[in-house]
Amino acid sequence: METDYINLTKDNIGRENVCCAIADKKHQCGVSAKKAWLSERISEGHVFRKLNENGKVFIEYAPLETAWVPIVGNNFLYVYCLWVSGSFKGKGYGKELIEYCISDAKAQGKSGVCIISSLKKKPFLSDRKFLALFGFEIVDTVGDEYILMALSFDGAAPRFTDNAKKQRIDSDSLTIYYGLQCPYIPNCIEQIEGYCKTNHIPLTLMCIDSLEKAKSVPCVFNNWAVFFNGKFETVHLLNEVHLKKLLDSQ
Repeated sequence: METDYINLTKDNIGRENVCCAIADKKHQCGVSAKKAWLSERISEGHVFRKLNENGKVFIEYAPLETAWVPIVGNNFLYVYCLWVSGSFKGKGYGKELIEYCISDAKAQGKSGVCIISSLKKKPFLSDRKFLALFGFEIVDTVGDEYILMALSFDGAAPRFTDNAKKQRIDSDSLTIYYGLQCPYIPNCIEQIEGYCKTNHIPLTLMCIDSLEKAKSVPCVFNNWAVFFNGKFETVHLLNEVHLKKLLDSQ
């Protein structure tokens, strides 16, 4: 029997879950924001494909030209997220999902597929060793941690924008660039605002609410990026606990 997957559409997005925040009530505001954002992207060729089960098993990708990331290139698909969690691991779902994306790219006559990863495994980023199994190769880097991997069908290669490689800003305050694509983000912002207010920590929030802003952020960005003392720190989502660890490490 073939695995049962569902692609979200404008017709079914209202009744289908978006996997990542499937059961956590504190993230339901983020789910609504995610669905609103995604509804506007579907007509651009954005794909959210998920297992038809009550679990976190999905892939999300879009044409690179309309992907909200500081990456440029012609005729590629960009993978925002590939996630298989919990009891669903080890059953081949990740393989099926990435192969679906690759097949979709070929069917559309694309030049290939690309994705942000890292030299050492990091939360919220796909493992480069897993991607290498499907022919993905490193085509660009930012700093000594983050990499852009691509599976090219015709020898072309995407790249990070020059701005993304700056990894510095003029402000020393805690600065967070964020989008509304991830349903966890609104709750993270709420926790961070509360912690910073209580502890008198200067905070600057930069909402990335357009494609143009996303293409011009001064760092690696998939939907979240953190600066402190003018230096890029991480794409890891922060709650109070992670924020305190970050600040204490400075």
